[in-house]
Amino acid sequence: MTLLTARRVTKTYNDGHKEITVLKGIDLQVSVGEMSAIIGASGSGKTTLLQVCGTLATPSSGELLFEGENLLEKNSRRLAVFRNRMLGFIFQFHHLLPEFTAVENVMMPGLIAGVKKSEIRSKSEKLLEQVELDHRLDHKVGNLSGGEQQRTALARALVMQPKLLLADEPTGNLDSRSGEIVFNLLQSMCRKRSLAVIMVTHNMELAAKMDSIHTLRDGILKV
Repeated sequence: MTLLTARRVTKTYNDGHKEITVLKGIDLQVSVGEMSAIIGASGSGKTTLLQVCGTLATPSSGELLFEGENLLEKNSRRLAVFRNRMLGFIFQFHHLLPEFTAVENVMMPGLIAGVKKSEIRSKSEKLLEQVELDHRLDHKVGNLSGGEQQRTALARALVMQPKLLLADEPTGNLDSRSGEIVFNLLQSMCRKRSLAVIMVTHNMELAAKMDSIHTLRDGILKV
């Protein structure tokens, strides 16, 4: 079953002197439970494509469908609700809030959505246990290792039970062992939840473990 479809998506920027087209007629289809890797050279537009798929950037032209619904017809408020409930995000730099504990960071998307505090805390604690951090629930971010911070970010991305997870170099800032642990946990949890994943990575070993690999070169996406 198709979850996300991008059709003829383009993205052009104007730097004040000339137009730069980063994405040139991208076609991408992701099915429920499918893990897709996007690879390519630095500056090839991988992050831009991920941002478009996550409705964080608006394409210059084309269509973006989620379960058949045209996301480009939603206003900014409806898109914000959609992202909160349907999408999970993990970035190379975890973007955790340093003044809060691990469990408080994981709770944040639920609190924003108005979920009852006791309910979202229970879900957050269970997720942190699944990523092997139940002993670090009440530790501030600064007291966690890089791998622990990224596992906390993974739990945060999953707490609203999204249908699609968007990951931008999620292991790129970690040593090889920590990166492998984070990826294996991500893959395991996604398989259990039939969660679709689009992951930008330079790591070909990790990309090879996914269901499909797409190469972005000169603004064109190829399988």
